[in-house]
Amino acid sequence: MSPKENVPDFEVIRISVDGSRGDLVLNRPEKLNALSGQLLGELIDASEWFSGQTGVKVVVVRGAGRAFSAGADLGTFAGTAGEVTEEERLEAADLGRRMADALTDTRPLTIAQIHGHCVGGGLVVAAACDLRVAATDTKFSIPEVDLGIPLAWGGIPRLVREIGPAATKELVLTCRGFGAEEAKQLGFLNRVVAPERLSPEVSELVAKLAGQPSYSLELTKRHVNEVAEEAGSTAESDRDASSLVGALGDPESLARMGSYLTGRG
Repeated sequence: MSPKENVPDFEVIRISVDGSRGDLVLNRPEKLNALSGQLLGELIDASEWFSGQTGVKVVVVRGAGRAFSAGADLGTFAGTAGEVTEEERLEAADLGRRMADALTDTRPLTIAQIHGHCVGGGLVVAAACDLRVAATDTKFSIPEVDLGIPLAWGGIPRLVREIGPAATKELVLTCRGFGAEEAKQLGFLNRVVAPERLSPEVSELVAKLAGQPSYSLELTKRHVNEVAEEAGSTAESDRDASSLVGALGDPESLARMGSYLTGRG
């Protein structure tokens, strides 16, 4: 059976295979691809599925519609408080960390094709990919602290590895937005291109990588990831779930999140 014939169906992501290329599309365009629990779970399953597709060398991760991702679905996240058991809340809070680990560990190389907005948890999705290419007009932000919650999902060690401790502290603590050129200067992006060149540029990069031997691609990815893990380990990131749940019990954090959600309504 060919990969095209056994591609699984998902509800809020789309995946496809064309030769040695795979595509993984966040598919909640009406919500700017906000990361709901369902979407995070489907990303985990898709990452594991791609690992088993030996003919796929490169997977492009992108968002449908106007944005890469607007980050965590805060309505869903806030709604967990007081409605489920402590164990269920921790499991839900840990889903983003499991998603990032699954995406990092998937066997093919991954390229984040970023456009529109890349916010909070969406930035963690991009950071979990091996390479990142963005359109010049992409807008990045990490608003979690402004919203009364810590940046979780292993986002801190991943950012420290890519842009260093000082830049990570500034961007996470001030929550200020930044553009694609700054993201590239910081080392977060590999390439910045005009919006109309984004898809062709990524396709050219895929073609180059897909022409390399699978053994060297996979070995290099694994080796770099091992060194990166030594530089900034994500091994303790499962504790992030407790931090997120803790924010739901902190009055100041809850007030900040409630104010934000009300302002969006």
